[in-house]
Amino acid sequence: MKKIVAITACPVGIAHTYMAAEKLVEVGSTFDVEVQVETHGSIGVENVLTQTDIDEAIGVIVAADTQIDLTRFIGKRVLVVSVQAGIHQAHECIEQILSQKVPVYEEPKSKQRKEQEISISESGTKIYKSLMNGVSYMVPFVVTGGLLIAIALSLGGVAGPTGVIVPEGTIWSTILSIGVIAIGLMVPILSAYIAQSIADRPGLVPGFIGGMLAVNGALYGSDVNAGFLGGIVTGFLAGIVVLALKKIPVPKVVQAIMPIIVIPILSSLIVGFSFIYIIGTPLGMLFEQLTQFLVGMQSGSQVILALILGAMIAVDMGGPFNKVAFLFGAGLIAEGNYTIMGPIAVAICIPPLALGVATAILPKRFSMAEKETGKAAIAMGMFGITEGAIPFAATDPFRVIPSIVVGSMVGSVIAMISGVTNRVAHGGPIVALLGAVDNIAMFFIAVAVGVVVTVIMLYFLKQPIIAEQRNEEQPMIQPKKEYVQSEDEAFVHPKAIVLLKDVSSKYEVIDVLTERLVQVGAVTSKKELQAAVLQREEQSTTGIGLEVAIPHGKSSAVQNPTVAFARVSDGVDWDALDGTKAKLIFLLAVPKENVNDVHLKMLQRLTRRLMNESFREQLLVAVDETEIQQLLETV
Repeated sequence: MKKIVAITACPVGIAHTYMAAEKLVEVGSTFDVEVQVETHGSIGVENVLTQTDIDEAIGVIVAADTQIDLTRFIGKRVLVVSVQAGIHQAHECIEQILSQKVPVYEEPKSKQRKEQEISISESGTKIYKSLMNGVSYMVPFVVTGGLLIAIALSLGGVAGPTGVIVPEGTIWSTILSIGVIAIGLMVPILSAYIAQSIADRPGLVPGFIGGMLAVNGALYGSDVNAGFLGGIVTGFLAGIVVLALKKIPVPKVVQAIMPIIVIPILSSLIVGFSFIYIIGTPLGMLFEQLTQFLVGMQSGSQVILALILGAMIAVDMGGPFNKVAFLFGAGLIAEGNYTIMGPIAVAICIPPLALGVATAILPKRFSMAEKETGKAAIAMGMFGITEGAIPFAATDPFRVIPSIVVGSMVGSVIAMISGVTNRVAHGGPIVALLGAVDNIAMFFIAVAVGVVVTVIMLYFLKQPIIAEQRNEEQPMIQPKKEYVQSEDEAFVHPKAIVLLKDVSSKYEVIDVLTERLVQVGAVTSKKELQAAVLQREEQSTTGIGLEVAIPHGKSSAVQNPTVAFARVSDGVDWDALDGTKAKLIFLLAVPKENVNDVHLKMLQRLTRRLMNESFREQLLVAVDETEIQQLLETV
């Protein structure tokens, strides 16, 4: 019997991963072909292909929408398609492998995969995806570092001649050092994982090195570093350079060491020399000219100077423009001029404070991840850590950056014309609380007005993420019958099966199913479970196609992993990639502290079973809830 090996993976790593695996195996049996599939899911990598498996196979099918390292398949015929093609075009995929028309994979690049190729003409979608990959890895460093610095400054900080200081030899000094290290890794991590998204694993080394160069201005003759903007530049530069090196033809004997020795060394040198001598030197000259410009502005309009300082502080949130303005103000403190540092101290804290406040009062305009980051941003803003705004600016720069720039400009001007001063080289409310600020009342008024202006701009510029999200005050749809709590802990609760008609949106289905789970005693708070399910819906659709949707969420309100089921006779739009309306909806409710990834195993079993067309048809034509329950017991 002929053998084909395959890999399946989807971005979320749940339903589509296992549906594609099941479909490839099922279709392979009709060709009398053994298909062995390695799945890359949220549970982890399962059924790992051995070298023997690969050697025995006549070809490889990679049905994935994530980065997959293909170097182990060098010399084999490799067909790379989307995970959707693995589900809906499995027959054609296997036919192509059997016909031997698929090209032999010779080096770690694939002309079939957009994720492993990037060019100047490539769409903004790829650029955005790479940037978001870097941001997702960067955020924990920003939050961890920022909060540790805030803790050290709040509990151990005192006003000193050069700013808020933490005395050496104290535990707070140690915490401060750990925080500084964490936030110092922010830009290198951002750069490295942008490069990794573009060029896979070989992009990590030059991306990380490039990020380190971006935060070390001394290497290119600058008193300030290139900040997170420089990290974005080095990340994309490293990714593009690595892809170019991958295209260079080399003898087969050298191919094995290319991704681990040759490419990392050459790409690191190219990125390093390019940034230091081509990009960094002009940047250093620009920053020097900006400093001279600010010096010249001292004799002009104080309002215009405040506008410029506020804009520079906010535009790159701790980056080069921010640092030029900050060092300008700090340098004047030594000369006894405290009037410039006052507006700067106000502008420094407005971006993170405003974004933190915005996530609380404009929740529909931010993702759940951003709402969590917003809490940390408020803490960082209180201690003058402008970097707390970076995660928001990186994900939506064209709306966030103008908003925080205008807010900081307004706050800076109010501080300047009202005589707010600051005697230490630091910013945020902490300097006022430590007594370094004169005219404290106007300091806080300036901050508050700047925050309000920013939030108003965000209200008009940012659109709600979920336009149709249900109002909690609306009357909930009530199920037809009353049920009492059951002690049965079935996979699908027997009293959490509903048959629906005339449903207008998926939110109504989620509403009914979460209500039913509360009634049977599986969930203690309908609102909390709904929030968790909607959070998951924001990330990507759970409409997996084939008239099936599997919404799910983790919540502390869930007692045990439980599934509720709804059949919608006319179907409901669930944004499925195949365009079908969802008629079979399974809602998985999982405890917040779920152990052993029970829900992922439940999803895996369920999606594999749902690939069987006969099983889906039986669910669609079942007469009543009892018959449906009997069918679901076979999962």
